[in-house]
Amino acid sequence: MMTTAKSSEARGEHRTDVLIVGGGMVGLTLGAALAEAGVEVTILDREAPLAQEARAYDGRTSAIAWGSAEALRAIGLWQALEAEAEPILDIRVSDGPSLLFLEYRHADVASHPLGYILENSVIRSALHAHFAALPAAKLMAPVTLKRLARERHRVRAELADGSAVEAALAVAADGRGSRLREEAGIAVTSWSYAQCGIVATIAHERPHEGVAHERFLAPGPLAFLPMRGRRSSIVWTEHARLAPSLLALDERAFAATLERRFGDYLGRLTLAGPRSSYPLQLLHAERYVDERLVLIGDAAHAIHPIAGQGLNLGLRDVAALAEILVEAKRLGLDLGEAQLLERYQRWRRFDNTLLMAATDVLNRLFSTASPLVRLVRDLGLGAVNELPPLKRFFMRHAMGVVGELPRLLRGEPL
Repeated sequence: MMTTAKSSEARGEHRTDVLIVGGGMVGLTLGAALAEAGVEVTILDREAPLAQEARAYDGRTSAIAWGSAEALRAIGLWQALEAEAEPILDIRVSDGPSLLFLEYRHADVASHPLGYILENSVIRSALHAHFAALPAAKLMAPVTLKRLARERHRVRAELADGSAVEAALAVAADGRGSRLREEAGIAVTSWSYAQCGIVATIAHERPHEGVAHERFLAPGPLAFLPMRGRRSSIVWTEHARLAPSLLALDERAFAATLERRFGDYLGRLTLAGPRSSYPLQLLHAERYVDERLVLIGDAAHAIHPIAGQGLNLGLRDVAALAEILVEAKRLGLDLGEAQLLERYQRWRRFDNTLLMAATDVLNRLFSTASPLVRLVRDLGLGAVNELPPLKRFFMRHAMGVVGELPRLLRGEPL
């Protein structure tokens, strides 16, 4: 006997076009992009939205490349973020005490910023509000996924409360420890860098003037990313064995140690928020698709933060997958069709692999104290700084506007 959608809902049965498991920033952005274009989306997440919006939940910031900001603008989200976004006008790359450096100036390639810095709590809050206002969007949180069955013509998610969701396609946006990836038997290439990323918000005596600093030190890069006011977000890469002792320092000693590592460009430094750390790791799934399943964001790839591109890679995944699925929906195609998913994998795998390799090589190259290697890399920085065409290419790549761009990354709605 056929059951109507209304009576199915009454029994806790819900049908949708796309089921996204994981309501983090990448999962929510994909859901918003699809729902804006009329694709019905349901997101499952273990955490309540209000808990994710608290700074105590995620006190980090994210670098939003220009292309990523264009995508957020195209889905109607940027308007809620722009007032809190600090533009990155220039980027200065230096190698410890060397006098040679590389400087990227936005005016050399565009009239707009290279990108922006935003607090993750601000991004999450805006995403939740935007997603909740979309008629084709449904967020189920907090919920516990008991089982995901992937069958020939559908996927079915069974929840711990007895309810269920059916869809044509499941999207794994559940992070680097992805349960859905493991259950699908998708292997990963991964290794630890034996480094930790220490993150904190720092107040400083002098204005940053929209300049992001990346200073390479023997343990790893130290980045100062401009925030609103005379504040910067730091990502301080340090040996994993030393990170706990740095975190244990009192605020004054921590700031003094940071000043010695970074220099006096910004004057006296003081802590303006809590400190935290996380282990650094490279991870890449051997494939991004399986039967009626696709991986995005950290479920597919995780990279070193040396270039601040982690979230941007996930947003590029979103732009490519959303374009493919919206086109398929309008043509009346099965959204879980293997050929569609293979198209997404071909589109994204090369870009992700290239950037992962580049960040891995850069981290290894700049984390050695060899005098000969240091001489070669310093000369390399100086040479790139004196070659405008090469420097402009690197800048456009950092802005996320190189290659076969999906429509969202060009600022075009789906």
